[in-house]
Amino acid sequence: MEHMVLLLEWWFWGLVAIALMALEIIAAGFLFLGFGIGAAVVALLLFLGWIGANVSLLTLIFAVCSMIAWLGMRKIFGLRKGQVKVWDKDINDDV
Repeated sequence: MEHMVLLLEWWFWGLVAIALMALEIIAAGFLFLGFGIGAAVVALLLFLGWIGANVSLLTLIFAVCSMIAWLGMRKIFGLRKGQVKVWDKDINDDV
């Protein structure tokens, strides 16, 4: 249960947010950035003392904020209206 104590610390969520955002730079695609934003929101709420020490609530807030951030980025940076992904070459055609 000692590892669960870290989930109650604001600095832990901040480090997770930084790590996820750095991972987004390596593996671009707006996947990890949403999770990083969710972790940053939880870190900010813990730092300000607006939420208590409940791991279930922190996880729920993280999940909801991550999903909202991901959907928002998908809406902003996703395929534009009328834009269609066309594949003209298959990976197996190199033979």
